[in-house]
Amino acid sequence: MNLGTVGVSGSPQSVSSQLGNVTVTDGRGGTAGWTATASAVDFTGPQSISVSAAGSSSYITPAASVSGTANVTSSDLTPLYPPGPVQVATGVNGINSATWNPTIHLT
Repeated sequence: MNLGTVGVSGSPQSVSSQLGNVTVTDGRGGTAGWTATASAVDFTGPQSISVSAAGSSSYITPAASVSGTANVTSSDLTPLYPPGPVQVATGVNGINSATWNPTIHLT
C-alpha cells in the first residue's frame, strides 16, 4: 500500500489511504458471532524515518456490506496499537460474510 509522500518539516505530517477491501467469510453455519481486529507495528521507512504504531495511527472503519444473516457493527481504532476490534458480528444465523474498505491514517 502506498500512503503517498509528505515533505519533511518541523511540524507533524499526515498521510491517508484506503487499504482495499477486507472480507470476513464465516462458513461455520452456526449462530456464534465473530470479531475482526486490526493492529500495527512500528514502521521504519527509507532514510530510517520511523512511525510508531502506538503513536499517531488510526484505522477508520466504514460500515460493512453484509451477505447472509449477521448484524455487523464497525468501530474505528485509534491508535492501531494495541490491537482492537474493528468489526463485530452478532445475531449470526448460518453462513455469512462482511466486506469493508478501511482507511489507514498516519501522522
